[in-house]
Amino acid sequence: MEIVRAIGEFLQSEKGQAMANVFTTCWRFFAPAIAILILWSCIYPLLRFRREPETWGWLLMPDGRQVPVTHWESIIGRAKNSDISINFPTVSRSHAVLTRFDDGSWSITDIGSRGAVSVNGTPVSVCAVNYGDTISLGGLEIKLLPVTAQEMENQRYSRTRPNQVSIPWLTLLLLTVFQGLTLCQLFTSCEPKELSSVVLAFTALVGLQWVLYFLLRLMRRTGFEVETIAFFLCTIGLSVIASSAPKDMIKQTICIFGGIVIYFIISWSLRDLSRAKSVRYMAAVAGVLLLLVNLLIGQEINGARNWIAIGPMSFQPSEIVKLCFILVGASTMDRIVTKRNLISFIAYTVLMCGCLALMKDFGAALIFFVTFLVIAFMRSGSFATIALAVMSLVFAVLILIMYFEDYSGYIQRRFSVWGNVWDDPYNMGYQQVRAMMCLASGGLLGLGAGNGWLHHVAAADTDLVFAFVGEEWGLLIAIACVLAIAALSVFVFRSCVVARSSFYTIAACSAVTVLLMQSILNVFGTMDLLPLTGVTLPFVSNGGSSMLCCWGLLAFIKSVDTRQNASVAVKAVDVEEVEYE
Repeated sequence: MEIVRAIGEFLQSEKGQAMANVFTTCWRFFAPAIAILILWSCIYPLLRFRREPETWGWLLMPDGRQVPVTHWESIIGRAKNSDISINFPTVSRSHAVLTRFDDGSWSITDIGSRGAVSVNGTPVSVCAVNYGDTISLGGLEIKLLPVTAQEMENQRYSRTRPNQVSIPWLTLLLLTVFQGLTLCQLFTSCEPKELSSVVLAFTALVGLQWVLYFLLRLMRRTGFEVETIAFFLCTIGLSVIASSAPKDMIKQTICIFGGIVIYFIISWSLRDLSRAKSVRYMAAVAGVLLLLVNLLIGQEINGARNWIAIGPMSFQPSEIVKLCFILVGASTMDRIVTKRNLISFIAYTVLMCGCLALMKDFGAALIFFVTFLVIAFMRSGSFATIALAVMSLVFAVLILIMYFEDYSGYIQRRFSVWGNVWDDPYNMGYQQVRAMMCLASGGLLGLGAGNGWLHHVAAADTDLVFAFVGEEWGLLIAIACVLAIAALSVFVFRSCVVARSSFYTIAACSAVTVLLMQSILNVFGTMDLLPLTGVTLPFVSNGGSSMLCCWGLLAFIKSVDTRQNASVAVKAVDVEEVEYE
C-alpha cells in the first residue's frame, strides 16, 4: 500500500495535478458512453427475450378442445382474468385452483364456489388429481391430461438462452474497465491516506463479481445481466462513498459480499416451492420480532427511531423485514382468492406498517403499503379492495394527525417544507436546496468522481445520493442508474406473464415494487417533488442494511426469469446447442 500512497502524494504535486486534470476531463466524456454501453448490453437481452409459456398439462373440455395449463397454480373460473377462463353459467367467477407440485403431482381446491367441485363424482374441497380424472365444476366436466414426452422435449429446446443475445463475460469485462478507470479518477481526488481503503474496496468488488460469474457458470447458468446491473450500481455507490465517507468503504464492500450470500440462500430456497413456503411462519415471526425489538431499544436518528446499535455497528431492521414481508406475502397470497389468506395478510401488513409508523419511519411504511397493494391486486383483481385499503390508510393518517401530537408535528414538518424548500434555504430546505444546486452544477457530464461539494451536506450519500451522483458523474449517468432499475421492472412484468408459479410472480413483482418505490421516493424527494422520506437509492446509497436487502430482492427478481438456465432459483436442464431462426 506504500505504492498507492506514493502515487496519491505525486498526484497532489503541481505536475500530478496537471495530469489529473487532463485525465478527469477525458474521463468525464468517456464515462457516460461506457456506462450506457454496459447498461444497454444488460437491458437489451432482458427486454428482447421471447416469452414462451410452459405447458404443464391439458384440460379436455366437453366440446373436445384442449386448454393448456401454463402455471403451477391456475385459477379456474368464469371471470375473464382467470388463468383458465370457462364461460359457463354454473361456473363461479373464481371457482377452483388447480395446483401442480414440484414432484409433478396435482391437486384441485374449491375456493368458495357456488356450484361445488367434484373429482370422479365425489364432492371435494381439496383433493389430489391424477391424469385422466374427471373434474366437475358446477356440473361442467373436464379432464386433466398429461403433456406428451415429445411436447416436453420441444418445449425445453425452445426456451430463450441469454448468451445468444449477449456475451455476459464481455459486458463484465467492460464493467471491470469502467471500475479501473473510476479508481484512477478517485486517485486524483482522494486524500493519500484514504487511498488504501478505496483500492482495497474496488479490488474486492471486481473479485466478487468475477467469482460470482464463474460460480454461476459452474452451475451451468448463462444469464448474468441482472447481476451485472447490480454490480454497476454498486460501483457508482462505492465511488460516492469514496468521496463522502472513505472510512465506510470496507464496511460497504463486506455488505456487498453479505448481500451476495443472502442472494444465494434465497435463490436456493426458491428452487423448491414447498421449502420456500414452509419457512413463511418463521419469516413472519422474525419480521415482527425485529420491529418490536426496534421499538424497544431502537435509536432515533433524523427523527425516525429505526436503528439498532450493537457495539460499533448499527443496522436498520426494516430493511431485513422487507425480505420477510415479501416471503410471507408470496407464500400466503399465492391463493389470495381465499378470504382467510386475504384477511391474515391484511392483518400482518397492518402490524408491520403500524410498527413502522410508531418508529416514525413513514417512508418504509409507505413502501410496505404499496407493496401490499400490488400483491393484493395481482391475485384479486379487485379495485374495490384496493380502494378500501387506500381509504383505510388515509383514515389512519388523519387519526395520527388529529390525536397524536408527537406524530402530527413530525408529519406536518415533513409536509410544510415540501414544495417550499426555496422559501427557507438556510433551515428546513437546506439539504434539498443544496442538492438541487449541486445537481445543476454537475450538468450532463459531471465534475468527476471525488470533485463534488455535496458531501459537505448531511445525508448526501444516502437520502440525497441522486444529486450526489448527478454532481460528480453527470445527469446522464444519474438518470441511467434510475432507468436500469426501471428496466428491471419491465423485465419482471414481462416475465410474470409466463412464470411457472404465482409464488414467483408475487415475489418478483413485490421485490421490484420495493426497488421502484425506493427509487421514486429518493429521486423525487431530492428534487422536492415529494417529501424527503430518508429512503435509500437501491445499490447506490451508503448503507449496509440497504445493500443486504437489495441483493435479497434481486434473488426474488431472478426467480421469475424463464429464460433457459438463467436463474439460480430454477433447476438447470441439460440441453444441446440448437439453431434458432
